[in-house]
Amino acid sequence: MATPSGFRAAATAAGIKKKADALDLALIVSDAPVTSAAGLFTTNRVAAAPVVLSRRNLSESRGRARAIVVNSGNANACTGRDGLRAAQETTRAAAKLLGFLPREVLVASTGVIGVPLKPDPILRQLPVLKQSLSAESAGAVANAIMTTDTFAKSCVLRGQVRGRPVHLAGVAKGSGMIHPRMATMLCFITTDAEVAPEILHKLLRSAVEVSFNRITVDGDTSTNDTILVLASGMSGAKIQAGSRSGTMFQAGLTALCQTLAKMIARDGEGAKKLVTIEVSRARSAADADRIARTIANSPLVKTAIAGSDPNWGRIICAAGYSGAAFDPARVDIFVNDFVMVRRGLDAGFDESAASREMDKKELTIRLDLHQGKASAYIWTCDLTHDYISINASYRT
Repeated sequence: MATPSGFRAAATAAGIKKKADALDLALIVSDAPVTSAAGLFTTNRVAAAPVVLSRRNLSESRGRARAIVVNSGNANACTGRDGLRAAQETTRAAAKLLGFLPREVLVASTGVIGVPLKPDPILRQLPVLKQSLSAESAGAVANAIMTTDTFAKSCVLRGQVRGRPVHLAGVAKGSGMIHPRMATMLCFITTDAEVAPEILHKLLRSAVEVSFNRITVDGDTSTNDTILVLASGMSGAKIQAGSRSGTMFQAGLTALCQTLAKMIARDGEGAKKLVTIEVSRARSAADADRIARTIANSPLVKTAIAGSDPNWGRIICAAGYSGAAFDPARVDIFVNDFVMVRRGLDAGFDESAASREMDKKELTIRLDLHQGKASAYIWTCDLTHDYISINASYRT
């Protein structure tokens, strides 16, 4: 987050997580007086208080924001009026401290659902965060938003628009309860490009559709999914819709989001393998997407992958109940370049060789339907015993 001009950040241990010295609170600030902002949020009808408030603030400010306050260890979801009040107190306190308007402060939370979030630990640490603001704190922010993640997720890209250097930087978190229908668990992106709010929102939505909307770990959509982008404009590079600058910026934003999305899929709770599901030559894009998602979310497919078991019957079975239209007698199935099925029948492969192929840490399971021209892909992971261990004792 440090590379784009005009941004500073800080992280601290506020005592929200069970481990007292664990980083669990972060602040991202734009020094540009006018900063464009865009956000996408969970489509779950049960939306956390910070989601409700940040949606409202973005709407009231017409796409302008200058700060993000984020905590981990408590989702502040299903916490009623007290939860919304805690989020509002956070935005008001941060705004007063930084000299901003409350609507220019966005909030996000991640952690356990249904536990009241006490605002006092956050309010006490906000002055500490302000004093610690630095252009070199991306690593600390990435660590502060982790819950069951096994590694911090960050990415920085640099390019040029009309000869001016432009930077994009992002941090994300997510490991379980991952099946975004708009974004990821949490993701925060900064850029020093000059982008109008309405253009930024459109570019973000396009990038998310081919990145965070293409990952699943367990088929569960969180109450807290949030992705926010702030653009300071301090590089002087203006991004315009329908222009070469817009195309270049879209490509960079998409690449950043895809990199972070694949990190999340790779880090699925208990996961050992990153898996790409590809469906080609479907009758429609909707059919291809439906089949890819159904296979990616099938516990039987995911456990077969975990055990390196070339049980292709589970794959074609999942495709069959997806609701998509296709002829099973025309389907080919591959694992990487290894042929398992030809025209709906076992290809007569060597079981040991197939198992060795499935034992790789990165796999592509590909279905060629021979039905049309549409295609789709989803990134997912295997399902191991560790997933149960992690989630069986998440609260306790």
